[in-house]
Amino acid sequence: MIVKISLLVIFFAVFIAVGIICRKQSRDVNGFVLGGRTVGPWLTAFAYGTSYFSAVIFVGYAGQFGWQFGMASTWIGLGNAFIGSLLPWVILGRRTRIMTQHLESKTMPDFFGNRYGSKALKIAASAITFLFLIPYTASLFNGLSRLFRMAFNVDYSVCVIAMAVLTAIYVIVGGYMATAVNDFIQGIIMLVGIVAVILAVLSQHGGLMPSIIEMSKVDAGNGMQGGFVSFLGPQPFYLLIVVLLTSLGTWGLPQMVGKFYAIKNEESIKIGTMISTFFAIVVAGGCYFLGGFGRLFTTQDVVSKEGFDSIIPTLLSPLGDVLIAIVLILVLSASMSTLSSLVLTSSSTLTLDFIGALKKKKSNEKSNMLILRLFVAVFIVISAVIAIVQAKSKVTFIAQLMGISWGALSGAFLAPFLYGLYWKKTSRAAVATSFIFGVGMMIFQLCVSLKWITLTSPFLSFVFKNSLYSGVFTMLASLIIVPVVSLISKRSVPKNTDEMFSCYLRKVSVPAMDVLTDDE
Repeated sequence: MIVKISLLVIFFAVFIAVGIICRKQSRDVNGFVLGGRTVGPWLTAFAYGTSYFSAVIFVGYAGQFGWQFGMASTWIGLGNAFIGSLLPWVILGRRTRIMTQHLESKTMPDFFGNRYGSKALKIAASAITFLFLIPYTASLFNGLSRLFRMAFNVDYSVCVIAMAVLTAIYVIVGGYMATAVNDFIQGIIMLVGIVAVILAVLSQHGGLMPSIIEMSKVDAGNGMQGGFVSFLGPQPFYLLIVVLLTSLGTWGLPQMVGKFYAIKNEESIKIGTMISTFFAIVVAGGCYFLGGFGRLFTTQDVVSKEGFDSIIPTLLSPLGDVLIAIVLILVLSASMSTLSSLVLTSSSTLTLDFIGALKKKKSNEKSNMLILRLFVAVFIVISAVIAIVQAKSKVTFIAQLMGISWGALSGAFLAPFLYGLYWKKTSRAAVATSFIFGVGMMIFQLCVSLKWITLTSPFLSFVFKNSLYSGVFTMLASLIIVPVVSLISKRSVPKNTDEMFSCYLRKVSVPAMDVLTDDE
């Protein structure tokens, strides 16, 4: 217990100290929200990775999908690394940094408003962001409850409140730069921690190969012996759905894309791409790989009674005190890094895009900073209250709402943002259609999940089977809807798109080592 408490005290002290040290760089809105657009590759890459992976993945998804797919769940982690980390850096990174700086956009709703010349789209995007980030944030707290009960036997509410207060302190004081520095520290902990935990867990069954042999003996059903150690697992199509939602979904999440706004320079993009991909391979790949062995440590009866969230804590419970302490710090790091990113994204969106757009008179810098910090606190309080209420009363509505948050945000934003960076002919009508379609689909999914609506159509029953299926369908459909509606509604294409896209054509000097030419 002394080891656990000591590590937690050091953990908390370091993050508060970082917040105080970084306060000088968060005295204006640009510094507080974007770190002055001077964040280097290591900090940006780790900020992206730690915002991506949280307790939701380590405790929830790794346990659930490891149980369902066995070792094939590792594909989810690899999908997160290459589709969710590598490709966004390559496809979105450079263009996002250039275009948002040219349009003077600080948030994703701000980008929509400036890129499409519409205050209404800006306000709508900020409302969607704020409303759907709250349940997503609340879900982060839930992944910690079982681990803290296992290690300290403390009430879940105490853990939530402590985590919320600590996050509020360093985000309010230090802003984006404090979040980025702490994300780097938390990322290092996550890299070391996941490797140590995997080695310790597998050693309980004699190592990697003996563990695989044991898993091969588990019946996967439908007469599929050894299905949990097969290449694609017992449910290949469902596996693909999970990979797409958890990987492609990051392309439209404001807290993820926002990391590209703050990149310092071209070199930062190149280095950041490699670091971010490596981080995702180790952390996401490691989490899902570990979860794939869950059936060796628990039974179907236990899972049926206590849920998928019990798998990872059960798997970790035999470990020594030092390793359990490392796991706690690992999960705390994963959760707090994501929490701080979500809080900063939501509060800046509400302050700058929603309230700022509704005001007739433009607020001064001091007023905006005060409101920003106020909404950081408000957002954290609301999320913590929702998490505690859900855990204590098991409110089904809240649990279902958490599941559709990712699909609603990505379904609404992914296509308009991607096409907005690459295609001049994207129209305001197409963006509005995507917003309505994305949010409407996931609200309909919520109604189906709560059994408020009964489906009789085989196609609709398939699409709305759960939030994973409908989320993927919404994202892919929006990629078709936006160009089709844009071609139909050419009149709502902004008139000054040539000027916007001129930022990509601006001449810059680069060394011959980076670019080959025919000239001497």
